Amino acid sequence: MTTTVPGGPVAAELPFFVYGTLLPGEPNHDLFLRGRTAGERPAVLPRALLYEGPGYPYAIEGHGSVHGTLLVAAPGAYGELLGLLDHLEEFLGPGHPCNLYERVVREVELPARGALEAGEAGEVGKAGEAGGVREAGGVGEPGEAVRAWVYLAATAVTRSLRTGGVLIPGGRWATGRAAGGS
Repeated sequence: MTTTVPGGPVAAELPFFVYGTLLPGEPNHDLFLRGRTAGERPAVLPRALLYEGPGYPYAIEGHGSVHGTLLVAAPGAYGELLGLLDHLEEFLGPGHPCNLYERVVREVELPARGALEAGEAGEVGKAGEAGGVREAGGVGEPGEAVRAWVYLAATAVTRSLRTGGVLIPGGRWATGRAAGGS
């Protein structure tokens, strides 16, 4: 797992996987992402479960998948975007006892074009080499896996969710939108 301390040097300019209030159409998308992304596309976080939170969801490790969006920072906006997202997600540093979320590196899958549901299509620029997992700032082709920053619920939150949380079936969070929207 690769993490960095907020305000410290960036380990890698990876894309971000978002699955809640940062999704297109959700309130934090425009507040935090407008003008700071070079592209966005649907993606899936495997080996994860999604739980309801107080107005926002939590992803934890588990036997399922979480649907969301892969974001690539606009040129020159990476450091600012990283800081804004760390602040929003209450990530104070790896393993910090006051973290709400932990920022971790995970592989996310880019659905094949035929697998995209209506309204999920969205492309970002292509970068990197063909095949395999893409690294820093690049995005893959449909059907590939991409390494990305993901905010997972911190340890104490995860423990609470596993014992009494409300699981979101299908791993797709939506508020005020038709079920199945992304």
